[in-house]
Amino acid sequence: MAAPREKIHDSASGVEFARRYVARLTAVLQRLDFRAVAEVIDAFLLARSRGSTIFFLGNGGSAATAAHFANDLGFCSSPEGHTPFRALSLASNTAFITCLANDIGYENIFVWQLRNLMKPGDVVVGISASGNSPNAVKALEYARDNGGVPVALVGFDGGAMKEIASHVVHIQTEKGEYGPVEDIHMVLDHLISNYLATIEK
Repeated sequence: MAAPREKIHDSASGVEFARRYVARLTAVLQRLDFRAVAEVIDAFLLARSRGSTIFFLGNGGSAATAAHFANDLGFCSSPEGHTPFRALSLASNTAFITCLANDIGYENIFVWQLRNLMKPGDVVVGISASGNSPNAVKALEYARDNGGVPVALVGFDGGAMKEIASHVVHIQTEKGEYGPVEDIHMVLDHLISNYLATIEK
């Protein structure tokens, strides 16, 4: 006879936590500003029409979302027969990022890359739950001041990035509520990239 499996937690509490988390996420999603999402879609389509690049950036979980978003635009939204989206994550070149962080400071890891790569008309998408990450703020300021199109995907109260960007999708939550904000930023990736895959050009 097999030994009884040791119980290491109360399953009922796990079920209840999952239920509450999904309920909270659903409530936040229901407040999503669909017009703001449509404005970002329009900015991406305009960038594609003029051959501009869409840059994504963020820290930590938002860096992963930046890489995922660039991947989905460059592949899923750019099928054969369609004009491809020029999409690049500034959070993905580890060697260059650590070089910049070591030599000129972590707050400059994105703005220096934009200095090298961004052209007028390019779109710069900053992803940050707080909207106050210094390196993301500096990147959006650079885009704004040098002919780029700054876009902010933010949470909490929107932070400084909400005031800088031309287009903002603000996931309104309590400060420190990272999970739902980062979850919905990924939803925006899949929502937008799947829609753009249907728009032929």
